[in-house]
Amino acid sequence: MVDVIQLKNRHEIEMIRSSGQLLHELFDELDEKISSGMSTYDVDKVCHDFIKRHHAGAPCLGYCGYPAATCVSVNDTVIHGIPSKKIILKDGDIVSVDITLDKDGYVSDSTHTYEIGKVSDDVHKLNVATNKALYLAIEAAGKPGARVHDIAAAVEGYIKPFGYGIVRDYCGHGVGFEIHEDPLVYNYVSLRNPNPKLREGMVIAIEPMINMGTYKIITLDDGWTVKTADGKPACHWEHTVAITENGAEIMT
Repeated sequence: MVDVIQLKNRHEIEMIRSSGQLLHELFDELDEKISSGMSTYDVDKVCHDFIKRHHAGAPCLGYCGYPAATCVSVNDTVIHGIPSKKIILKDGDIVSVDITLDKDGYVSDSTHTYEIGKVSDDVHKLNVATNKALYLAIEAAGKPGARVHDIAAAVEGYIKPFGYGIVRDYCGHGVGFEIHEDPLVYNYVSLRNPNPKLREGMVIAIEPMINMGTYKIITLDDGWTVKTADGKPACHWEHTVAITENGAEIMT
């Protein structure tokens, strides 16, 4: 199947930039509030309240039946952690908060991973490495003539020496008009994966998902929660990025 990539014009890029700026402000607020003792439901409420207060939308809420505004994934949960009053954050946890935001019909998508209190050295190293891989991938995307595989090569080339697992079943994607658009943006290189050229007007979500151990994952019976197969911690960072005449611009 051929990707149908929707290029954005300058006005549309500006609208996605505005959406991304609001999402950036949401994370600034969450940075100040997330702490030990909160439930993942509380984290979701902070985010959803911000979105409603700014007259924006939460595209994740109801998406394919998903029951919350955000995904809050703790420790060995890689992605799609459903917020719950029963899951309480505690010192030593690592928690990724994945948020999509719709402002005036334009969607931005970003994930931050938080260290709660004092985490182990190994967990901190994983978090730092995953964040670094994201920015190396963005740098690769901004080079003239870059293709999707250059993003994958940047992530894989940096992460592989650590011995971490790079999640293969999920990846980045186009974004802007909808939550998920073409192209798929993988974090590992394979000749089986599509490799379109990155063109001006493309907007993509680049999102390394890195496990401390195996790359293999399992999905719980709720149909959403994705965990590492070996129970070791996972990390996830993401930005929405526009390909412009000046290279790659972070929208979030």
